[in-house]
Amino acid sequence: MSEPTAGAAATQRCGLIAVVGRPNVGKSTLVNALVGQKISITSRKAQTTRHRITGVRTVDDAQFVFVDTPGFQTRHSTALNRSLNRTVQGALADVDVVLFVVEAGRFGLDDAKVLALLPPDRPAILVANKLDAVQRRADLLPWLKTMQERHPFAEFVPLSARHNADIERLLKIVAPYLPEQPWLYEADALTDRSDRFLAAELIREKLFRLTGDELPYSATVVIDKYEEEGALRRIAATIIVERDAHKGMVIGDGGERLKRIGSEARQDLERLMDAKVFLELWVKVRSGWADDEEHLRSYGYE
Repeated sequence: MSEPTAGAAATQRCGLIAVVGRPNVGKSTLVNALVGQKISITSRKAQTTRHRITGVRTVDDAQFVFVDTPGFQTRHSTALNRSLNRTVQGALADVDVVLFVVEAGRFGLDDAKVLALLPPDRPAILVANKLDAVQRRADLLPWLKTMQERHPFAEFVPLSARHNADIERLLKIVAPYLPEQPWLYEADALTDRSDRFLAAELIREKLFRLTGDELPYSATVVIDKYEEEGALRRIAATIIVERDAHKGMVIGDGGERLKRIGSEARQDLERLMDAKVFLELWVKVRSGWADDEEHLRSYGYE
C-alpha cells in the first residue's frame, strides 16, 4: 500500500475478522493477544467461550474487529451446543476475513467439520497455532501442502499466540484484506461488550480453572446486580449448575473453593475496570438448564 501524499488524509481500513476453529486450539488466547487486553476467557476445558465476543484493535490506519467464537461442537447435541454452533455460523455469515485456527501440524475430523463451514467468498487465513510445540519444523511442509489441498487459503501464518512478535506479524498480514472504509469504533476501543458481561465471563473463567475436570462445562454465571458507585463496583452473581453434587464441587470444603473463585475473579475485575470491586457469589442448582431453550434465553444465549 503506497504512502499517502503530504497533507492527504490516510485511507482508513476496517473489517470484521472471525476467529474460528475446533475447541481448545487457542482461539481465545489468540484474540486476547491480538486485542492486547483480556476480553475473552481461557481455560483447558473445551467450550469455554460461549458467546460471540468482539475485540477491537486499531493500529495506524487499520481497525481490526475480531469476533471470537465458540469451538464448533460436534459430539453432543444439547440445546446449549446447538446455540453455540448457531453463534459460529452466524459469525461467519457477515465477516470480511476468516482466521481458521488449528494446532500446527495437526488436522482431525473436528477441524474438518469447522473447515466445511468457511464461506467460499471470503479470504481465509490459516493460522497454525502452538508452533512452539512442534519438534521438527521441517515436518510442517508436507502438512501445509495437504492443508492447501483442503482449502484455497489466502495466507499461511505459523505462530505462537503467546509471542508478541508473532501477533504483530499476523496483524500486518491481515491488514491488506480489510475493506477501505471508516472505523466502526473509537481508536482506543477494546470490545463492544459491557462490563456486566465481562464480569460474568471472568467469574466463569475462574470457575472452570479452579474446578478443573471435576465440573461439567454446562455451568454458567448470571449477574444479579451490577452497580457503579464512583470508583466502586458492587457485583452480585449466581453460579448455575445442574446437580447438587456440582454445587458441592464449586463451594468446596468449608466454602474455600468458592472463596478462591471470588477472590481471583475480583482481582481480575479490578484490573480490567480500574476500580475497587465488591463481589458476592452464590451457587444454585437448575437441573437440565443446558438443554432448556427458555433457560438458555434467560441466561443470555442466542
